[in-house]
Amino acid sequence: MSYLDNILFAIILVIGFGYFFTSVKKIRRNINLGTDVNRSDNPKARWSNMAMIALGQSKMVKRPISGILHIIVYVGFVIINIELLEIIIDGLFGTHRVFAFLGTTYDVLIASFEILAFLVLVAVFAFWSRRNAIKLKRFVSSDLKGWPKSDANYILYFEVVLMTLFLLMNASDLHLQNVSGGFSHFIKAGTFPISQFIEPIFNGMSNELVMLLSEIFWWLHIVGILIFMNYLYFSKHLHILLAFPNTYFANLNPQGQFDNLESVTKEVKLMMDLNADPFAAAPVDENAIPSKFGASDIQDLNWVQLLNAYTCTECGRCTSSCPANITGKKLSPRKIMMDTRDRMEEVGRNIDANKGVFIPDNKTLLNDYITPEELWACTSCNACVEECPVNISPLSIIMDMRRYLVMEQSAAPMPLNAMMTNIENNGAPWQYNQQDRLNWKNE
Repeated sequence: MSYLDNILFAIILVIGFGYFFTSVKKIRRNINLGTDVNRSDNPKARWSNMAMIALGQSKMVKRPISGILHIIVYVGFVIINIELLEIIIDGLFGTHRVFAFLGTTYDVLIASFEILAFLVLVAVFAFWSRRNAIKLKRFVSSDLKGWPKSDANYILYFEVVLMTLFLLMNASDLHLQNVSGGFSHFIKAGTFPISQFIEPIFNGMSNELVMLLSEIFWWLHIVGILIFMNYLYFSKHLHILLAFPNTYFANLNPQGQFDNLESVTKEVKLMMDLNADPFAAAPVDENAIPSKFGASDIQDLNWVQLLNAYTCTECGRCTSSCPANITGKKLSPRKIMMDTRDRMEEVGRNIDANKGVFIPDNKTLLNDYITPEELWACTSCNACVEECPVNISPLSIIMDMRRYLVMEQSAAPMPLNAMMTNIENNGAPWQYNQQDRLNWKNE
């Protein structure tokens, strides 16, 4: 490489990582739009969660076929990109296979990279077939029409192109390693169990042409990686990065345990305290904005719920296990997460367009994205939470929005309003006087 190539490579690298970190800042800003919640307790359990679920993929293999295929792609993509370090050093300093001095270790690494690259191609083909040929039910849902369906396929095409370029780059390199004279910097290094079968396609080509193709493959591979890295911001594959913090900050409480609103808890404790002065008013800040009961928009959700929305893989395991969805109701837990993320992105664009300030746009997550019909279809069974491979909780968002409907708008369904009235008047969900509650025993 000439110095011009090194400079061009450095510029591309700075642009690629610069844009990526700009996107990361936007994601962090959008997540911080949520209310605060403390998830710093029990760090040992949190680290264990992250190690087992995000790193160890323990929940993925509950569905063995997709789980094993996902592990192949996950492990392959992560390990193969270790080679990115060598590519960056070679690109910046004009070296070639700078880690070749590792000898046998280097041979083993390159060989494992190639085997994994081949397995990734096989797994990606299987994933593509499940989505587009077999058309599994959870991949043809109405909430995946348009961009979500295209996005899933774009990622698969990206992976095919990057793995193919990696193998072609190695195959052309192997060809030039075996050429005597004139290509001394193509030192014999690495073992190529897969690309050795591709290498014959270069037979009959001039050495200069093969070298040109080798450089083209190298450039396309590294530029492709940078493009893929920046595409993550627009894609459901953001979970590649966010699965780790998401599993760390996940709720550690038993799944059937719901949180209580602090303001309501204080009122109940005051009512139950016989020594409390009911006429003693607490200090009131006249400038404070009254807090809502529940949530109607993303600013009312907590930051972990917004992190959940960005982490959603759109795999549909939650929806395929949802009893409400299975019985034909409108609720899709996957759609709840996708709608939350879409609204969060809309609010983020509003802030960007208005120089860091959100200008009310007469829209809310509730009604404009998620309808009350969807929320009330939920049975709060926690199937969606149990099934999610990265510990996302659609149910927590559903319950917070239900709270808003009940406590802010008095918009609960009639049967539920009747039940709450009966509890208030009779101490039970049924419309019977307390004195008559045991009459059934006389029948």
